[in-house]
Amino acid sequence: MTHVEDELTGQPECWTRAATEVARHAGELPRRGERVAIVGCGTSFFMAQAAAALREGAGHGETDAYAASEFPHHRAYDRIVALTRSGTTTEVLDLLARMRGRTPTTAITADPKTPVMTTADHVVVLDYADERSVVQTRFATTALTLLRAHLGLHTGAAVTDARTALAEPLPQELLKCAQFTFLGRGWTVGLAHEAALKMREAALAWAEAHPAMEYRHGPISITTRGTATWMLGEAPEGLARQVRATGGLWIPGALDPLAELVRAQRLAVAVAAAQGLDPDRPRHLTRSVIL
Repeated sequence: MTHVEDELTGQPECWTRAATEVARHAGELPRRGERVAIVGCGTSFFMAQAAAALREGAGHGETDAYAASEFPHHRAYDRIVALTRSGTTTEVLDLLARMRGRTPTTAITADPKTPVMTTADHVVVLDYADERSVVQTRFATTALTLLRAHLGLHTGAAVTDARTALAEPLPQELLKCAQFTFLGRGWTVGLAHEAALKMREAALAWAEAHPAMEYRHGPISITTRGTATWMLGEAPEGLARQVRATGGLWIPGALDPLAELVRAQRLAVAVAAAQGLDPDRPRHLTRSVIL
């Protein structure tokens, strides 16, 4: 078993622990009414997108998401939340250092022995969700679960669905596909982008992601036999029928969207194995980008 396989199977337990401990971290996490920016790089940026949509959609306050390198320094926020598994990513550390004394910052990380511990004003450590693999799985979803629970939006159903996602066999037709498109709506757009990233990182697969309603505005033109379109969350009316009419494979999102992401993680590992690739050694990638 690869590191990434071992780590992704531990997600239900990590989510349960994060939800149980969320009250302990309430002082470090955004308060209702604060204007918040959530930042990250790579996978953490996509989790930031999902968390920002969840928070603003739940009425907790205006919330934006940015890649750390693209943060708009001319905008004012009450708090910046940085997601960083390694605690060493250059763009994140540079942003936190620049914000010191100007805007309160909170970092959510997996490693308590890294520079982020002294660069951020507040730190939430999820060391039980740390990973050896380059390809992120459980830290990202656990950090999002923590923020989801902080908003009062996490339920035990998500954990139950994650166990289902790990236990049920993947549709065999998926393993025969050469191209993958993931779709989302609202907070699940970030999850769709993350699912596509997993396919690219682990399996070197052709994968893309779009807001579901945008799929009709061009991307559907590439859908045909041998391609898969996977919906994370509820699909727009009529979209499944349109995808099937192209000859492409439609995968509905039957589980909690975060559990659907677990299924996509499993698919990335399965496609990598079918191609003789080692998902623990993704091409051109390292666990952290340090410039």
